Amino acid sequence: MSVDQNLSRWTEQIAREFSLVQKYVDAVASLLEEGATIPFISRYRKEMTGSMDEVMIANVRDRIEQLRELDKRKEAVISSIEKQGKLTPELLSAIAKSETLAEVEDLYLPYKPKRKTRASVAKEKGLEPLAERIFSQEKISIAELAKTFIDAEKGVNTEEEALEGARDIMAEWISENQETRKRIREIYWTQGVAESRVLKGKEEEGQKFKDYFEWKEPIGKVPSHRMLAMRRGEKEGILMLDIFPG
Repeated sequence: MSVDQNLSRWTEQIAREFSLVQKYVDAVASLLEEGATIPFISRYRKEMTGSMDEVMIANVRDRIEQLRELDKRKEAVISSIEKQGKLTPELLSAIAKSETLAEVEDLYLPYKPKRKTRASVAKEKGLEPLAERIFSQEKISIAELAKTFIDAEKGVNTEEEALEGARDIMAEWISENQETRKRIREIYWTQGVAESRVLKGKEEEGQKFKDYFEWKEPIGKVPSHRMLAMRRGEKEGILMLDIFPG
């Protein structure tokens, strides 16, 4: 059985992440590529897979799909930025090294074609200088400053409307800031908790997910194969999965 170059790279990563023997991951990947079903692989190809059960085989399949989609998205993002003439060697390297879709999207955000937002409307009304002054945290009277931006022709009729527009602009700055987004994810990762439970009446049908019928664990300690299994249980209508701050 042969495994193409991309698939080989993905299976090597999956073997590391799931603490599996790579030749078994390669075998699962090849069998899946050939169209074999998960039950068939689990029951009749034990010697090739190191006796992986259905849940682990499904984890491998799902992770391959995640990595495939990650590579596709990287290619699309690189192409989009390159067409804009803004692709630098540093940015290309950062995108290539990204390990998650979230990281890729964070890097792409400043170059992503903008849709009309409340912040863009506020900018059209000339309120970006007001947002900049407020954001700089100067010792100024914000109310008095906001009054100078009242302009009925631009649709800014009151001091409060000026301030609301400035807030929209600042909110967009913060939401699009790569370091801010990274920090928020880090907080969730270090302090968040994952909890899964079986849906009422699904106990018998969902026996392969029985380990997660009543499960609670800090997100930072959840192995990737376990998170994949719980997400699949949720997708199949067996589990309810919640992730919340600790």
